Amino acid sequence: MLEVRDLHAYYGKSHILQGVNFSVGEGEIVSLLGRNGVGRSTTIKAVMGDVERTGSVSFRGLEIGAMKPHQVARCGLGYVPENRDIFPSLTVRENLLMGMKSNKPGGRWSLQDMFTLFPRLEERAETSAGVLSGGEQQMLTICRTLMGDPELMMIDEPTEGLAPKMVELVADLLERIASRGVSILLVEQKLTIALRISKRLYVMGHGRIVFEGSAEELKANESVRKEWLEV
Repeated sequence: MLEVRDLHAYYGKSHILQGVNFSVGEGEIVSLLGRNGVGRSTTIKAVMGDVERTGSVSFRGLEIGAMKPHQVARCGLGYVPENRDIFPSLTVRENLLMGMKSNKPGGRWSLQDMFTLFPRLEERAETSAGVLSGGEQQMLTICRTLMGDPELMMIDEPTEGLAPKMVELVADLLERIASRGVSILLVEQKLTIALRISKRLYVMGHGRIVFEGSAEELKANESVRKEWLEV
């Protein structure tokens, strides 16, 4: 579904990504792991076209590496940024409706689907999004992106700063989304969550992919975990 080859990305004169290669298949949850500052968030920003980049980014056989972010989104890629970017003055319901693509009626996801996935959103549907807890805002951001009916979602650090119970709810939500056929590229710091829900994992170091494999293979590879993941 998503094929990235020899991806390089830059912030000004800083060369951040240095030949990144990875793929995401149909209905997969694929995690991108690594310490802070190795280029994980930059990778998904580069796929979306939010940073200067070179290399090949192909989605369902279509080369999107030169497209602008709004063009990439129209191809079926959804992006959930780390800072959540809700509309705090709008209600939960209004935030969700903002995620719909006006040129794509009859998508797979309805407003009621969002309330079923996370009932707390229905309870707070008429509440201003700015007063939600951090976990509720994270759920809202994920569900708002779903309202755009993406075929693949790229999600940046969805469990950052959340209480353990909310972390589990986020993980469960991602598994339920994938079960409906939506592929997920997940940037995640919590190794236990990534190992539990991912079909495949990539580990990044110094702007490159240094490991690719299954959860079982990463668990068995102590040297990779010690060198590239453990603090």
